[in-house]
Amino acid sequence: MKIGIDIDGVLTDYFNFIVTYGIKFCYDNGIDYNISEEKYYEGETLHISNNEVEKFWNQYLEFYGSKYPARKYASEVIKELKKNNEIYIITARNEEGLPEDKVGLMQIFTRNWLKDNNILYDKLEFISGSKVEYCLKNNIELIVEDSPTNIKELSKHINVLCFNAPYNKNIEGKNIERVYSWYDVLKKIEAK
Repeated sequence: MKIGIDIDGVLTDYFNFIVTYGIKFCYDNGIDYNISEEKYYEGETLHISNNEVEKFWNQYLEFYGSKYPARKYASEVIKELKKNNEIYIITARNEEGLPEDKVGLMQIFTRNWLKDNNILYDKLEFISGSKVEYCLKNNIELIVEDSPTNIKELSKHINVLCFNAPYNKNIEGKNIERVYSWYDVLKKIEAK
């Protein structure tokens, strides 16, 4: 089977990163914040401006992209899955909105981060916008995803394992199955 795997929110705990480092950023810069767990995008989660979001990423992009740890057991479960499946890492970690001096860094960070965290894969794809076209073109049969928008779009075409997060807790429907950890991912894929 061809399995798609997202990075942010699936291989990493994106929500925990945004809350933990976002609150510190706000504190350090005297910015008021208010957490909305049901929101996916960092500006909406923290209730901060686009300008403040840009400053946040200018400060934390390199750390998040290259040092923030992978979720527990992601590496060993993917290694197990790779024995009988093709693994496609499909990420929205693109270069949009990056300052000129940082263009090119996200792909470098990502490749190094995957290597440093022993995440095996057959193909790495950086997507801008919807993942549906890529998944259909490459015959991806199942994807592990956390983004509410991506889950809704993808589940119209393929099976989605929704990696549980506060911002996607109300997402359900046909072709959507919720997972809570990487061993839960393994169990549910083995059951298919």
